[in-house]
Amino acid sequence: MARKPAEVYESRKKVQYSVEGNILKPPPKPRKNVDSKNIHAGHRERVRSRFLKEGLENFDDHIVLELLLFHTISRKDTNEEAHRLINTFGSLSNVFDASFEDLCKVKGIGEQSATLIKLVPEIFRKYETDKLNKNDVVLNSAEMVAKYTSKYFKGLAEERLYLLCLDSNCKMLSFDMISSGTVNSTPLNNRLITEKTFMSKAASIILVHNHPSGITAPSKSDVNATLNIMTAMKSIGVRLSDHIIIGHGDDYFSFRKSEKWKHIF
Repeated sequence: MARKPAEVYESRKKVQYSVEGNILKPPPKPRKNVDSKNIHAGHRERVRSRFLKEGLENFDDHIVLELLLFHTISRKDTNEEAHRLINTFGSLSNVFDASFEDLCKVKGIGEQSATLIKLVPEIFRKYETDKLNKNDVVLNSAEMVAKYTSKYFKGLAEERLYLLCLDSNCKMLSFDMISSGTVNSTPLNNRLITEKTFMSKAASIILVHNHPSGITAPSKSDVNATLNIMTAMKSIGVRLSDHIIIGHGDDYFSFRKSEKWKHIF
């Protein structure tokens, strides 16, 4: 059988030769950029730029969380995790108020992301209290005490008890945390309160604690604590001026202003 000319045979194989007779390989096809680090780089940069120009005022809640999670979740979109957090806890504030353990239960949220989320309200609280002018602060009404101290309780998921020490002119001498407890209680340390009162040389004190539920009505233990501290302070010649319970927003309860309990003062 007659053989086909080499040029026909080679043309069917689509093999190309150089002038020197060497086979030339076809140029490689351009590869798509599969660098996962850059897949969402454009979106992330747009969100960051928008934040720097506008702040967070016009951001949807899930976009706020997306922006935050950029710092702990790399090389992927954080939209799903952000929506999952909102759907799980119901609102942006609830996400920040959620416990570390509950945050870690959400798919896609690891310990680093949960830590960052819990860090936000703590930084905010630190920022707000750091701005307070603690020199020459005069607190001569329940309204002023509640307004001044409420910033220390923002975003807390547990009760905390603070002691406010005042001089004879209602000037603040010190404001110290006495205890931190659970969502519905915090221990009362009479000895610590007495020691701090002595150290500050206070003429009067005010107890301040929060109810994370937002319901400011005093519990039976709140009433008993007030009576116990009043007795302890009388024994050392210091006046308990009030016991204030902080709720949500501007809501608070003052024992001294209450019709039911003002008689004990």
